[in-house]
Amino acid sequence: MSVLKLLPLLAILFLCHSFVDAEIFHQQMKKTFIVHMDKSNMPESFDDHLQWYDSSLKSVSQAANKLYTYNNVVHGYSVRLTVEEARLLEEQPGVLLVQEDKIYELHTTRSPEFLGILNSYVSVPESGTPNDVIIGVLDTGVWPESGSFDDKEVGPVPTGWKGECEVSRTFSSSSCNRKLIGARFFSQGYESAFGPVDETAESRSPRDDDGHGTHTSTTAAGSTVVGASLFGYAAGTARGMARHARVAAYKVCWLGGCLSSDILMAMEKAIDDGVHILSMSLGGSVNDYFRDTVAIGAFAATSKGILVSCSAGNGGPSPGTLSNVAPWITTVGAGTIDRQFPSYVTLGNGKKLTGASLYSGKSLPSSLIPLVYAGNISRASNGNLCMKGSLIPEKAKGKIVLCDRGLNPRAQKGLAVRDAGGIGMILTNTDTFGEELVADAHFIPTAAVGQTVGDEIRKYTRSDPSPSATIAAGSTQLGVEPSPVVAAFSSRGPNLITPDILKPDLIAPGVNILAGWTGKVGPTGLPEDTRHVDFNIVSGTSMSCPHISGLAALVKASHPEWSPAAIRSALMTTAYSRYKNGERIQDVATGKPSTPFDYGAGQVDPLSALEPGLVYDITTIDYIEFLCAIGYSSSMIKLITKQDYLCKAGVRYSVGDLNYPSFAVPLETASGPHGGSSAPTVVKYTRTLTNVGDPATYKVSFSQEVNSVKILVQPEVLHFSIPYEKKSYTVTFTATSMPSGTNNFAHLEWSDGKHIVGSPIVFSWT
Repeated sequence: MSVLKLLPLLAILFLCHSFVDAEIFHQQMKKTFIVHMDKSNMPESFDDHLQWYDSSLKSVSQAANKLYTYNNVVHGYSVRLTVEEARLLEEQPGVLLVQEDKIYELHTTRSPEFLGILNSYVSVPESGTPNDVIIGVLDTGVWPESGSFDDKEVGPVPTGWKGECEVSRTFSSSSCNRKLIGARFFSQGYESAFGPVDETAESRSPRDDDGHGTHTSTTAAGSTVVGASLFGYAAGTARGMARHARVAAYKVCWLGGCLSSDILMAMEKAIDDGVHILSMSLGGSVNDYFRDTVAIGAFAATSKGILVSCSAGNGGPSPGTLSNVAPWITTVGAGTIDRQFPSYVTLGNGKKLTGASLYSGKSLPSSLIPLVYAGNISRASNGNLCMKGSLIPEKAKGKIVLCDRGLNPRAQKGLAVRDAGGIGMILTNTDTFGEELVADAHFIPTAAVGQTVGDEIRKYTRSDPSPSATIAAGSTQLGVEPSPVVAAFSSRGPNLITPDILKPDLIAPGVNILAGWTGKVGPTGLPEDTRHVDFNIVSGTSMSCPHISGLAALVKASHPEWSPAAIRSALMTTAYSRYKNGERIQDVATGKPSTPFDYGAGQVDPLSALEPGLVYDITTIDYIEFLCAIGYSSSMIKLITKQDYLCKAGVRYSVGDLNYPSFAVPLETASGPHGGSSAPTVVKYTRTLTNVGDPATYKVSFSQEVNSVKILVQPEVLHFSIPYEKKSYTVTFTATSMPSGTNNFAHLEWSDGKHIVGSPIVFSWT
């Protein structure tokens, strides 16, 4: 055989050999796995479960060392193994699940006034009482030098606190005080995946080098700071939602993300330490509850009386983009407040338009400057987005550049314009973001404008042979209406895991929020930003989540005996979904009325939540029966609850009967014989209300937008004569068939003339 004829055969053999080598390498490469053990099945030959864990692990790998051992959140441990070792370990007796470590991402003041709590101190318990509440924040750490952690407003550290202030090269024991009572960091999972933390880039300590963790923790519970602002914007007194609550920081997020093994260990420690509220502005891809480490850890915390508040995610305005949808988690979307930071655009045709910006440098001249569209002066196919290095300097120099929002960070677009020689930027929304105006601390004079204004400016640049413009900064504007509106970025329902549970639960301020910041990076967080600020203005459901965490702390302080479900119910049933004129809260992405898929129960109303009248309470066993209702097996239930529970044969468990403060009603679209309409679908739910106020008689009412569903509530009147008395009612929904994919909405209320206990209702035909 000739050499030429051998070449194809040799090439095939080489490719096959390379493929085999790659597969062997993949099998031998170690990864971090979380090992869930069935603790109740430990053989009698072992003295304790740790010995058993070690023995099971050594059976597949003599060299493996555990990273963490868990007991509160799960029974098990995390460890570095090869894929083959993990497979063999999962076959061992007593091993429930071996789960690969997963990366979670961060969901990245005026709000006390807007929410009505600034001058309502009489309604909020003072510190120094047995009811001091501790908020544990899992995030990027904390900047202890922030004035928002001053402890002059609080008394001694609560006696039940068992946490600590972890000392390291960049964090001393004096970094903690009576306000910031604890600080820990968790990096073993992260370092196993990415290598040792580069301490020239970030601190291997609880110190916050990113700013996100300081912003969220001071939003939840920051002390009063007079004269706070960002470059003069939003000037005034800054304070967190619960200024007398204590903060415990748990650093779980690093430059490469937040690893689930570290998150679980932080939740483990937070439970041991004695927190009352857990605030987590992070999330990952949607998983079954028994595979979602945040959901598993949150169940353990909830079962011990700790309310867990999580951000809904920043995947809006697309539907079905929610994170953290387990019914034992309080899931928080984002809305605006009544404050904006306007900037003004004047076009060469005389039109004056309004945008938003936090630019604080040298102003542009009032005279007109040439205006160019980035898509026309770029060397890249997506040049309209003003990516780094994409603009042609000869065509950008000395001009204002019109850039489209999307893909890369908003402030980074301004850097791309500046680096190309541009002297100003107009940042325009596309249809994804609608009329949402998010202000940023830009590097050059900038106006971020909504879609309508952006379309007008684009049209002008196309029609005028020599388009021109100028940009002028404005001052902080208060009393903006309508407010709130649902933020375009805020993730929306339906709940893709359990559509029968409406999520998000409610919305809170999450747009242009002023709170404390790190001294390590500038307000944009970009490497090029060398400015240092004590406070920053940031947007995201990351910002709305700690609002609810802090407000939950206020409710907890007023009612220390209430369960997490009762606290969430108080926040939800007193929320509002309509403006004073009766119109529904707007969706800024569309300019149209939003729906419960966007806002859940509505915008939080904290003062009403302190005295809700009635609450929908939920016990641990109720959540377990919910897991039975969605068809989980005993082993799946044990992964979440760590309990042996056998769903009872012959019992009809119903998701709809979980005592939730909202209703999500799935209905069937069907045709009867001969193509006619089928018989109506009948769905019946039962709920139980607990009286947390004075003796009173409550009457039911409901409103609905369509006649396709008949609502019947029995009984229509509930009389409560003593505190904590419970009364049940049944709602029957009788629905005619509608096209598949149709959604409609209603609202149910119980009122005694003083309190209104409201519940949103969503009807979905499938």
